[in-house]
Order: sequence, then C-alpha cells, then structure tokens
Amino acid sequence: MKSTPEVKRALEAKGLDPSGLSRIGVRPSLIEYVLQLWQRRHFIWYDAHHRASTQNSRMRLGNVWLILRPLIDASFYFVIFGLVLKTGGDVENYPAFLVIGILLYRSTATSISSGAGVLRNNKAMIRAFTFPRASIPIAAVIQAAMTAIFTMGVMCAVIMALPPFVLPHLTWLLMIPIFVLQTLFNLGIMFITARIGFHVPDMANVLGVVSRFLMYASGVMFPIAQFIHHPTAMAVVEANPLFQIIDMARTALIDGRVPDLSSWLIVCAWTAAVLIGGFIFFWRAEESYGRELG
Repeated sequence: MKSTPEVKRALEAKGLDPSGLSRIGVRPSLIEYVLQLWQRRHFIWYDAHHRASTQNSRMRLGNVWLILRPLIDASFYFVIFGLVLKTGGDVENYPAFLVIGILLYRSTATSISSGAGVLRNNKAMIRAFTFPRASIPIAAVIQAAMTAIFTMGVMCAVIMALPPFVLPHLTWLLMIPIFVLQTLFNLGIMFITARIGFHVPDMANVLGVVSRFLMYASGVMFPIAQFIHHPTAMAVVEANPLFQIIDMARTALIDGRVPDLSSWLIVCAWTAAVLIGGFIFFWRAEESYGRELG
C-alpha cells in the first residue's frame, strides 16, 4: 500500500492536483473537528427531531407514552418509598419532592445507560458515511432533551395537581437554565460512556450499576440528610452534580426560592469539566470508531 506522499507524487506526475485530497480515517485536529460538527448542525438537528418524533411510533399509544411513562414511574416509587417505607421523613410535600427527583434522575440515567451502545446501534451509518462520530451522541442527547420537555411539563402539572398543590412562581423560570445545564452535563456523560461502551461492550452492565448507585447517592427518593449526619460524608454528597441539580429544581419549584450561588457554581463547574473533558476523550478515539466495526 502506497503512503500518502507517494500517492500525491504519482498524481502530480500524471498532471493531477492532489491538494484537495486527505487521508480517510485520520483524526482531524480538535478545532477542525468542531468546525465539521458545526457544518453538520442541520443534519444533527434533523436526525434528533426525526428520532424523537418516531421513537414510540410502533406502540399503540404512540407518544402518549411520553406522558404515561413518567407518571407510572413516579406512582410506583411513591407507593414503595412514600407509603410502604415512609422515607419521606419531615418533607412537607413529599409527592412533589419525589416526582422532581425521579424525573430529573431519569434524564441523566438515560445518558449513562444508552450512551454505552449509541455508536454500535448506529454502526450502519458509521460504515456508510464519513462524518464526525460525535454527531451521534450529540443527536441522541438532543433527542432526549426534546422528550424531556414533555416530561418537564408533566412534572409541573403533577406538583400542581397533588396536595398540597404547589402554585406556579417566578422561580419556575429558573428551570430553563437548570434544564440547559443538565442537558450539557448529560452530553458530556454521553461522550464518555459512548467511547467506553464502544470499545468495551461489557461496560454497559457496569454502567447500569453506576446509574443505580447514583440514584441513591443523589437523594432522588428520600431526603439524604435524614440518613447522613457526618459532615465529611455530607460534603461529598453535596459535591455530586446530580444531587445539586435535583436540589436546585426542588428549591425553585417547591420552595419558590432561588437556589444558592454555591449550587450554581458546583453545577457549572461540573458541567464544564465533564462536557469539555468528555468531548476531548471521545475525539481522541475518532479514527477507531469506523475501523473496529469493519
């Protein structure tokens, strides 16, 4: 097989211009990679929109499941943890506390679990076309965010409908930046789990355990301060970005207050670190994604 310089010299000897040619399967520079993604932004958006609108098309109830699924999840956990185990403690509005925790947790848990197989699930497209592979996890997260908009609407409706009937407040608008931060955080996680899951498919099972542990470590179903009293242990819990995201949403929606500045700083720092670090981690293996599927 001829090297790239030899191919170019051969083309030049025949009077052809090789300046526009480049090797296939070579990782571009980070800046060039970002530019390639930007050039394909319309494709990414269309792919995400199409998948979001057709994800339940084979089911009889179709996209009604976007509303039913979160309601069923919240009802199940309320029966187990609220009525049977009574883990609500002194929480005044435990139904709203639980609904917010479950639905926000599911958003991040989906990025952890589905990210492990997102590249292999799209292997036909990877084999057929040349494009930046980061387009796939980006489209997957955008699709999940589109679905989550319906979930957020259900969440707000439920906490208004269940006693003690939370009323809308101006602080509810803070769910917009909270939602954006969580979506970007989820994208960073998706980049990391996509590369790990592609090279080590068995990691999907391990990531499932990680997701389950994260649920209990984030105070999703119970006030975590009720069980953790050591200041060092509580500090570790409070450094958990998902715990902070859920707590910020509860503060804005239930309490009608602006979350503490420290919470915003923790979530912003984690989001920036995971998003940038995850993107670079994914990009460094760019040339291997198509080759290993061959």
